[in-house]
Amino acid sequence: MATSHLLLSLLLLLLSLLSSPATSLPTSICVIGSGIAGSSLSFFLQNQTAIPTANLSIRVFERRGQVGGRTAPVNISGDLFNAGASIIHGQNLHAIRFAELLGLDRADSDGADWLGIWDGSGFVFKTLKPPPESSSATYKWWHDIADVLLLLKRYGFSLYRMQRFVIKLLEKFILFYKEPEERPIFETVEEMLKWNDLYALTQRTLEQELIDAGLSARLISELVTVITRINYGQSVVMSGLAGAVALAGSNANLWSVKGGNWLLARGLLELTKPTLHLHEKIESISDKDDHYLLTSDIGKEYECDVTVIATPLDEVNITFVPPVSLPSRRMQHTYTTFIRGLLNPKYFGLSSVEDIPDLVGTLETPDVPFSSVSILKKYGEGDFAYKIFSRAELDDSLLDQLFSVRKDTVRIDWPAYPHYKAPEKFAPFLLDQRHLYYINTFESAASCIETSAVAAENVARLIISRLLQSSVDQNIKPLPSSEEFLHTDL
Repeated sequence: MATSHLLLSLLLLLLSLLSSPATSLPTSICVIGSGIAGSSLSFFLQNQTAIPTANLSIRVFERRGQVGGRTAPVNISGDLFNAGASIIHGQNLHAIRFAELLGLDRADSDGADWLGIWDGSGFVFKTLKPPPESSSATYKWWHDIADVLLLLKRYGFSLYRMQRFVIKLLEKFILFYKEPEERPIFETVEEMLKWNDLYALTQRTLEQELIDAGLSARLISELVTVITRINYGQSVVMSGLAGAVALAGSNANLWSVKGGNWLLARGLLELTKPTLHLHEKIESISDKDDHYLLTSDIGKEYECDVTVIATPLDEVNITFVPPVSLPSRRMQHTYTTFIRGLLNPKYFGLSSVEDIPDLVGTLETPDVPFSSVSILKKYGEGDFAYKIFSRAELDDSLLDQLFSVRKDTVRIDWPAYPHYKAPEKFAPFLLDQRHLYYINTFESAASCIETSAVAAENVARLIISRLLQSSVDQNIKPLPSSEEFLHTDL
């Protein structure tokens, strides 16, 4: 009889939590990082729960003076360019939804139609130079056909196999957009990736996966290598899932936010209105049993019921009390050099700058000091803005060889993404037994704007479900119009 009364009391308590309009979540959630992960989390917490959140207090801490994290822009001669994450795939449904919700316009991606593959001494392959804008539609159509035939001549039907490899990835990844009642809440990355059959890709190299998929050695060593060096600064021995995401990032169906991808983060934060702490770095997080005490570098302390880390822990010095255990991981630094000027054709063994492709990708060879050089904007005759990716800083003597004219030079050292090495190991989303969460552990699988948003949504659902200790089906609701996006054609 006593047991029956106890069960009835627990049931009534649970029903009262779910049905009462006065239900409230703990009032203090602290988020470390204002990039896509942190800003998406703030949005999902306030827009994907049926429980009233009017009294929910969210603080977002950003150690820099501007939100956006690794999507932050760079100013070159008065123009803003994406310094970090610069492309969004056409099937990145969270980013699409955010942009539409915020009224942000799309712009063409930073990609170029004219590609050259450089091995340090010459171009091993070039696509056709784009026709003049004044060309007829018929001429442009035949030009595109000729370009495809040129690619097929060099790489054969391995191109089709590569396309199928990417399509299979997208078909599995899109399961993350299913209605919440159709997918679990995950406490670990392993569970999340095994659910849609992507985990195995993190345990083998991209090269191994592509060989098994039937791609030719030439395609892997040339075109695929160019893509991984541009998108992740790494070779084809990187782990397979991140490499597959890199290949998806070479698709023609790419876009970016007009004005810079950082506007996604800014817009989400303006929409959800958390308390924003700029120029404030969190130095320690202490578990006080009923709350977390966060201490910042300006000597302030904050009591938080929930703490979420939305920035890579690999290169920030946060002291945890008690300590947390994380798998070893290092970040891959991408040195990005922005230059307004003009490339030197002699560096590439050419007689005219007009013969240099708009995007120069490079092979995995010690003779090449950079990963890629691309044109960002053409101001006029002999006056361009360029972006160069490299694994080490490019000194002035090299830049003076590479450029015949150099007006403005801006260098950025980005700890851009993890250094991928199969088999990957993952920290859990939940770092303790209470409410200390880590969104960026998902980056050990793949790192881009959309993977940050996907991981943030899962963590938001995990926070809510653990706070309420109740069924996800009763408390999580989808974004408006999600059904429309689920039927986007692959």
